[in-house]
Amino acid sequence: MFVDRLIGFGSPAACLRRGVQLIEQKKFAAAFPLLTRAAKAGIPEAEYRVARSYLEGAGVPQSLTEGARWLERAAAHGFVEAQTVLAALCLRGMTGTKKGHSLPDVGADRLFRVDTPADPDFEAALKWARPAAEAGSAEAQALLGYVLTFGPEAMRDLEEADRWYERSAAAGCPQGNLGYALSLARRATDDAGRRQVVAQLHRATAAELPTAIYLLGVLTEHGAGLAADPKLAVQHYRHAAEKGHRSAQVRWGLALIEGRHVEQDPLAGESWLRRAALAGDAQAATLVGNLYMQSGPLPSNYAEAANWYRRAAEAGDGNAARALGTLHLTGAGVARDRAEGTRWLRASAQAGNQAAQVDLANLVLEGAGASEDPNRIAGWFKQAALEGDLVAAFNLAVCLVKGWGLDQNEQKAAQWLRRAADSVPDAQYMYGRMLAEGRGVIPDLQGARTWYSRAADADVPDAQVALAEMMVNGRGGPANPTAAKKLFEKAATQRHSGAMFALGAMCSGGKNIPADRATAQRWFRSAAELGHGHAQLMLGRYLASGVAGERNPVEARVWLERALAQGIPEAEADLSELTAPLEQR
Repeated sequence: MFVDRLIGFGSPAACLRRGVQLIEQKKFAAAFPLLTRAAKAGIPEAEYRVARSYLEGAGVPQSLTEGARWLERAAAHGFVEAQTVLAALCLRGMTGTKKGHSLPDVGADRLFRVDTPADPDFEAALKWARPAAEAGSAEAQALLGYVLTFGPEAMRDLEEADRWYERSAAAGCPQGNLGYALSLARRATDDAGRRQVVAQLHRATAAELPTAIYLLGVLTEHGAGLAADPKLAVQHYRHAAEKGHRSAQVRWGLALIEGRHVEQDPLAGESWLRRAALAGDAQAATLVGNLYMQSGPLPSNYAEAANWYRRAAEAGDGNAARALGTLHLTGAGVARDRAEGTRWLRASAQAGNQAAQVDLANLVLEGAGASEDPNRIAGWFKQAALEGDLVAAFNLAVCLVKGWGLDQNEQKAAQWLRRAADSVPDAQYMYGRMLAEGRGVIPDLQGARTWYSRAADADVPDAQVALAEMMVNGRGGPANPTAAKKLFEKAATQRHSGAMFALGAMCSGGKNIPADRATAQRWFRSAAELGHGHAQLMLGRYLASGVAGERNPVEARVWLERALAQGIPEAEADLSELTAPLEQR
C-alpha cells in the first residue's frame, strides 16, 4: 500500500501500469485511485478502465452515469475498446440516467435478444461503432452490422451490414457469427445457403450465445440446413431458456406442458411461461392466462387468468386484451364491468384483432361504446375487406345496409355481400334476402333461392327458414312442402321461433301436410315461449277453443294478452270473445 501511495505521486503512466497490475490481482479498491489519477491526466486506456470500474462496481460503487461519462472521454480520445462498449450501451438504451436499468454485461453479448431495451440510441451507436469497426474491432463490426440492419429506416444498409458481419465472423467474433447467420438466412435460397447459416450458428453457440442456441433449435425443429430432429430442437430450447432467452422459455414451457419430446410436466411448463411473462414477454403472459382459462393440465382459475391477460394486454397483446374484455363483460374472475370490458375490446380491436372488432361492433349496436366507435369500426372493416378478408367484407356490408358509421348504400352493400358470399354463410343468406327483396340489386327469386340453399346447407337457421318458406309457396322454384318441413325442423332444433311457428302452421293442415292439432299446439307453445307474437296468438286460440283436446281459458287469456302487448291486433278480438258472457257468444 505504501508503494502504491508513492506511485500515486509519480507519473500518470506509472499509475496506470500499477493500476493494471492490481486489477489482475483482483485488488480493485487499491487500483481505482491510481487509475483515476491516470484518467484525469487524459490517458485513454485509464479513462476506459475507470469507466469499467464504475460499470462493474469494481473498487467503487456501481454507476452507469459515471461509467458512460468516462467511456465517452476514452472513446473521444480514439480508444477502440471504449468506442465498442459505448456503442453497445447505446444500443441497449443505457447511456443515460434512466431508472430501472441493471448494470450490464458491457459488450455486444446481448444483441439480437428479444429482451433488449425498447429505446436504443442508434444514432449514437453508429457514431461510436463505425470508427471502432474501421479500426479492426471484430465486436464493433458486429455492432455496426446490427445498427445498419435494425436501425431507423434512413440508417439501414443491408448490403453494408452483411459485409461488416462477414468481417466480424471471419475474425472469430461470436456476435459476428450470429449476425452473419441472420444475414445469410435472409438471402438463402437453397440447402447450401441454409447449411452456411447453420455453420455460422454453430460457431455462435460455441460461445453460448442464447439467441444462437434458440435459432439453432428453430432450424433443427424444421430441418432447415440440417436433418430435422424435433427432440434435439427441444433440448436447444431448454438450453437457451436456461440462459434467459424469453422465446426459448416459451417454447420449452409449451413442450413441457404438452409432453412434446420430453416427459410431460405442466407445472414446470407453466413456471417457464411465467418466467418469460415476468420478463416482459406478452405472448407468454397470454399463454399463462389461457392455461388458467380452460380445462386442461392445470385447474381453471379465472382470477389468475385475468391477472396474466391484464399483464399481456398492457404490453399491447390484442388477443389478451380481447380475453380480458370478455372476462369483464361476463364477470368471470373480475368485477363485471361493461365499460371496462368495452375498453379492452376496443384496445384489442385497435391492435387489429378482427374478432374483437366484431365483438365491439355488436356491443356498440346494443348501445355501448363511445360516439366515435361506429366510424372507427366501419373503417376497420373497410380496410380489412379491401385487403381481401371476406368476413370483414360481410361486416362492411352490414354497416352499409344499416348506415352505421357509413352513409347507407344498399347497392354497395350488395356488392360486398356478393364478394363475401363465396365463403361466408351469413353473407350467402343476407345476399339471398337482398335478391329476394330487390334491395340494392334487381329482384331475382331463383337466385335468392340458390343462395338461401347454400347458407341452409351451412346450417344457418334463418336461411333454412327463408328457403323453406319459398318451397312452401313455390317462389323461385317448384313447391316442395315435405322438404320445407324438414328445413323448418332443422331450424327449430336451433331454437328458431319462426321455424317453430311455421311447423305449427303446417301441422294445422294444408299444403298437403296431414293435420295434427296436438303437434301444432306443441310447436306453437315452443315458439310462444321464445316470444313469437303470432305463435302466442295461435296458442291462445288453441287453448281457448280446445281444438287440440286441451281447453284452458285462463292460460289462453295469458297468451292472448302477451300477443296483444307485442302489437298483434287480432288478439284483441279473441280476448273480447273469451271474456264475453256465455249468452253473448
